Amino acid sequence: MIPSNMNSLIGLLFLSYCICLVKSIELTFELQDKAKDCYYENIQKNTSTTLEYQVVTGGQYDVDVIIESPTKEILYRQVKSQFDSHTFVAAVSGPYAICFSNEFSTFSHKLVYMDLQVGEEDPLPGIGEQVTVMTQMETTSQDIHEYLNKIIDYQTHHRLKEAQSRKRAEDLNHHVALWSATETIAILLVAIVQVYTLKRFFTEKSPTQIPYKSMY
Repeated sequence: MIPSNMNSLIGLLFLSYCICLVKSIELTFELQDKAKDCYYENIQKNTSTTLEYQVVTGGQYDVDVIIESPTKEILYRQVKSQFDSHTFVAAVSGPYAICFSNEFSTFSHKLVYMDLQVGEEDPLPGIGEQVTVMTQMETTSQDIHEYLNKIIDYQTHHRLKEAQSRKRAEDLNHHVALWSATETIAILLVAIVQVYTLKRFFTEKSPTQIPYKSMY
């Protein structure tokens, strides 16, 4: 049987995990060649926002990234970037645009991961409002909560690296198989030409028929 204080601890952790999910927007999408995709998020004034992105697969693993405010001001711009993280504070309230562009690519599709964290994470219920020193259980709950967030971030980055490494391995395997097939065809063609040439050298030719002229 689980003690009542342990039930409270589990409830706090579950609630904090849900709050974390609400405050963080994670998205993995495919960006077509010669395309530009924009995502909009309503952000209140003086709210801190962090954008983290990474190109998982495709081409040279790079995209153009722009963050634009409701007043059309460019807050962040990167050209042919593979991954980065940027934090800004909203100067005005309204829809902010996060645009990813692959317009410079003629045939390579890109798989892009985006993590948008809006605002500061709320404290655990019952901890952020108190004035007194936290108890040992409250301190432990806060520590576990922070560790869980770090574990989630580590798992996300490991999944991205695994997907990127797998894609590169598949591309390398494709290139090796294509090179092997090309090399095999070239060897067969050279062998056929050699056999044909040697056959011509050793083929007996009939003597030339010289017309006989009578002296009489």
